[in-house]
Amino acid sequence: MKTNMEQIKNIIFDVGDVLLSYRWKYMLMDYGLLESEAVRIGTEIFDDPEGLWGLLDLGTVPQQEIIERYCKKYPEDEKVIRWFICHGEYMPVARPAVWELVHQLKLQGYGVYLLSNYSEELFKKHTEYADFMNDIDGLVVSYMVHKVKPDQAIYEALCEKYRLKPCECLFFDDRLENVQTAVNYGMQAKQVVSKEGLVEDLEKILHG
Repeated sequence: MKTNMEQIKNIIFDVGDVLLSYRWKYMLMDYGLLESEAVRIGTEIFDDPEGLWGLLDLGTVPQQEIIERYCKKYPEDEKVIRWFICHGEYMPVARPAVWELVHQLKLQGYGVYLLSNYSEELFKKHTEYADFMNDIDGLVVSYMVHKVKPDQAIYEALCEKYRLKPCECLFFDDRLENVQTAVNYGMQAKQVVSKEGLVEDLEKILHG
């Protein structure tokens, strides 16, 4: 990781596929779907052409209204879509090795922050029992500010809220477009492509 840590005071994390793994396909298979059906319905949910999932993250439309819009659009999958959105607690998988490293970063004196796209309902379900929540100094989640990554406005919202200087921040996110916005805004940033890679990066920060 080519990062100049000399000026870094704050580490900012995305949540999904960074501090938590997502098992959405296996969640749908647990419901009783074949893998091919799970992938098809997951694509309907996450890649809907109208961007319904993104509206959930944006926090401007109530979850129940989004569910009704999904069901109207995909009536043959209504039952499973309702179950999936209402039971998001079955989706995340803990990354305790990462959480321990976040704790060590906190002990070393780094500010620890979250910047993530989430609906209010899912964020609360996914983080309720997550140890890393005990170590964060602050957070901005998309539903709170009605802005979503990669819009630079949400990065600005975090820095303005906690008086952070972008040049003193290192940002970890699994999506390249979000990493690029962070860099354009003046942060250092690294794309997370695997849990193991993130562990390696954080250990380098801690131990050189």
